[in-house]
Amino acid sequence: MHKELLDITGMSCSACSSRIEKVVGRMEGVEEIAVNLLTNKAQVSYDESKLDTAAIIARIEKLGFGAAVHQQTNKVVAAKPTNTAATELAEMRRRLVLSLGFTAPLFYLHMGLMYSWPLLELVKGQENLLLAALVQFFFCLPVVITGYKYFYHGLRNLWNRAPNMDSLIAIGSGAAFVYGLYGLLGLAYAFGHQRLDLIQGFYDALYFESAAMILALITLGKFLEARAKSHTSDALTALMQLRPKTALVERHSVQGEIPLEEVVLGDVLIVKSGASVPVDGRIIEGSGALDESAITGESIPVDKLIGDKVTGGTINKSGYFKMEATAIGADTTLAKIIALVEEATSSKAPIAKLADKISGIFVPVVITIALAAACIWLILGESWHFALTIAISVLVISCPCALGLATPTAIMVGTGRGAKQGILIKSATALETAHKVDTVILDKTGTVTEGKPVVTDVLPEAGLSEAELLQLAAALEQLSEHPLGQSIVQKAQELELASDKQPITDTKDQAALLATDYQALPGRGFLATLNNERYAAGNLLLMEEQGVELTQLRNTHAALATAGKTPLYFAQGSRLLGTIAVADTVKPTSKAAIAQLQKQGLKVIMLTGDNAATAEAIRRQVGLDEAIAEVLPQDKELHIRTLQEQGHLVAMVGDGINDAPALARADVGIAIGAGTDVAIEAADMVLIKSDLQDVARAIGLSKSVMKNIKENLFWAFIYNTIGIPLAAGLLYPAFGLLLNPMLAAAAMSCSSVSVVTNALRLRFIKL
Repeated sequence: MHKELLDITGMSCSACSSRIEKVVGRMEGVEEIAVNLLTNKAQVSYDESKLDTAAIIARIEKLGFGAAVHQQTNKVVAAKPTNTAATELAEMRRRLVLSLGFTAPLFYLHMGLMYSWPLLELVKGQENLLLAALVQFFFCLPVVITGYKYFYHGLRNLWNRAPNMDSLIAIGSGAAFVYGLYGLLGLAYAFGHQRLDLIQGFYDALYFESAAMILALITLGKFLEARAKSHTSDALTALMQLRPKTALVERHSVQGEIPLEEVVLGDVLIVKSGASVPVDGRIIEGSGALDESAITGESIPVDKLIGDKVTGGTINKSGYFKMEATAIGADTTLAKIIALVEEATSSKAPIAKLADKISGIFVPVVITIALAAACIWLILGESWHFALTIAISVLVISCPCALGLATPTAIMVGTGRGAKQGILIKSATALETAHKVDTVILDKTGTVTEGKPVVTDVLPEAGLSEAELLQLAAALEQLSEHPLGQSIVQKAQELELASDKQPITDTKDQAALLATDYQALPGRGFLATLNNERYAAGNLLLMEEQGVELTQLRNTHAALATAGKTPLYFAQGSRLLGTIAVADTVKPTSKAAIAQLQKQGLKVIMLTGDNAATAEAIRRQVGLDEAIAEVLPQDKELHIRTLQEQGHLVAMVGDGINDAPALARADVGIAIGAGTDVAIEAADMVLIKSDLQDVARAIGLSKSVMKNIKENLFWAFIYNTIGIPLAAGLLYPAFGLLLNPMLAAAAMSCSSVSVVTNALRLRFIKL
């Protein structure tokens, strides 16, 4: 199955996107299509053996829309990205200025003649009505020309039996303009034939001010909407602008500044204080304090030393270092974040289908209502002038912009807000599903815990001090490659302990000077010689083999195991020298994160391949509802499937390759950002900071976005439910209330702006 991202032009409301989805979705070979009105993009999944992209584009163009494959490049995108929202805003501003510039005097002239406002004598009086009509026509004409897109797209879509918002505007304002031309020609006839009795009647048929005002108010609404929409992608734009234009490179001992696009893998790059890191890499010389807030949301600068990874787009607040480029272009973390956010905002949440289904039949129904209302009022004895007013008002007020914008605006703002906090949401479906989750499954290693063993307890015997035991143990463990042994070596290095006045080092050649005759004993530990003495390091079984007294040792072992720690024993002959406990410690934020999830009404379960004692110790330590131990990787997916069959909606949080099947099986898969690429690919959300508290934040964000979408849809539906009967004249017989086309246009614009403005509130929610 092939996926393609297309750029669509000519859409103006959800009736357009719904029409494209309906027609293209019926093509043989098309598996799925989601058209996003806000981003003007379509994601299409299709079978390449039955269909190709060219055929899909041709079908969309036949509907009256433009379509092209979205252009992507593997090179680093320019630091100044093309901002389509800003381009649209500039275009709408130009059209608005022209429209209002001609509509304002036209409106004043028409209303001035009606209510005797101050005017030039040249256009006053019945004898000057033809001149006044001509002036109105010439003021209206530029507004109609400025709004030609409404007519071009609207009438073209109407011809292709895919009427949309532009069709309603084109019919409404077009009818007013044509009726005005009829009045203008009638005035010319009346004056030419001296039919003074017809002059006032033909002048009353002038609708130029309504035609212009409809277009101007719609354009005003579109401008306000475009201005609000430009803010929905602020987070994405900010991410794009993090990329520097150039990089300072060192090649053949010569330093020089080159365009970012020319950086290649393995290049040595120089990052000075205050500069941005050009691409992803690893520090090979120097150090720095990096501001990673734009990527992770963490406000405190992070110290980076030799060997540490650095991320492109972060800022070196202080220090100087050289780095080796390890990822460039589309492979950098920043590029992947931008791609994920773009993908999420281009996808469609299931709730959006509700609005699309309605919009797909909405416009034809509205046209029918407008015609029916006009006919009914004519049958009831009202004039053509009155009936036309009713029809135009119904057409204009019914534009389904608000319905089309209700979902995508909230999703775009929500995903942008999440990205700024280091929460990457890969699809709108995941964002919608997350708020319904009732069970959260957590992996242990690297998710609840740090993912690497550290020394937790040093318990010396035989008159040794803690430092002496640790020093001795590190000297022995130098030759061991076991992670538990290396954690002891690292602890000794941190405390700057030495053995035989030599610094502890991780270099094998020097380590051999400290310990010799290393003999590995699989499943038990090892033996080694130090200062001509034979030592043993390992588990209880090895101590028993060495003849060490085990009574007290077994009590120590039980206490440490109950606490989830792994004890390592050190002995010289049969004399116990001490015990060092090592454990994969719980992350500082895990307990608070689990409490937050439980506060949201979620059941939190940990699945781990570790033993039951360790799992139980961690369960008590962090307050889990349940801990299931000794689970094989393939069984994690089975546990999730079982929960789903019981009716639960499950979120899975993991970081390893072995978590990928479970992440894919879960209703919402959440990958810890520090995890593997495989886990990140399989997940629906990625937590850049690797902080478990972001799971609660992501679910909270989902709830806020869904609440916002429902508010938007409610007001959009209510608006049309109230507006259409009002425009059709329902209250006119009883109360004399009539919604003229100008007020209808203003109301329609306000509905769209209110929906987008409501979505923008998500930018300020507290996660």
